[in-house]
Amino acid sequence: MPDTDSPLVKQWKTRDLLGLEQTAASERTRTLQPRTATADRVVQSVCPYCAVGCGQLVYVKDENIIDIEGDPASPLSGGCLCPKGAASFQLVNSPQRVKHVLYRRPYGSEWESISLEQATEMVAQRVKKARDANWQHDDEHGNPLRRTMSVAHLGGATLDNEENYLIKKLFSSLGIVQIENQARI
Repeated sequence: MPDTDSPLVKQWKTRDLLGLEQTAASERTRTLQPRTATADRVVQSVCPYCAVGCGQLVYVKDENIIDIEGDPASPLSGGCLCPKGAASFQLVNSPQRVKHVLYRRPYGSEWESISLEQATEMVAQRVKKARDANWQHDDEHGNPLRRTMSVAHLGGATLDNEENYLIKKLFSSLGIVQIENQARI
């Protein structure tokens, strides 16, 4: 005969007045397991959103990310993630995620797909054109400047020291002096 007691009666009979023990369980909940239990491997990572650098655990199954959680071993975050960091699984797996370069021509109203090589070449040409058109070789007193103020660079917070060092060297060699990183802002 099936148990017809209401959840409230079950709680009263078992003295589980808050409904936190066996009265809160069902056959379905007894068989549940975390989706991370089936992962092939766990990879440590860093959240890509800000300069804090909270630790993340990325769970991988069949070379696909199945979950991203905070890393309890992280000395910065202790396993906690802000709402953006907690949503990074959606960033990776969203069906709306753009996976190719989009370009909108001047005065155009539509985006078009272009190759990464074409986009890189376009950026390089525009940086060189702006640099050459606004090059300052000397100041008004003849002191050497060898710079351009027409190009600036703002790096992302997830770049590490080595990447920032190389970016700084690259842009300095082009005479660009306005170089900043989000991690310092």
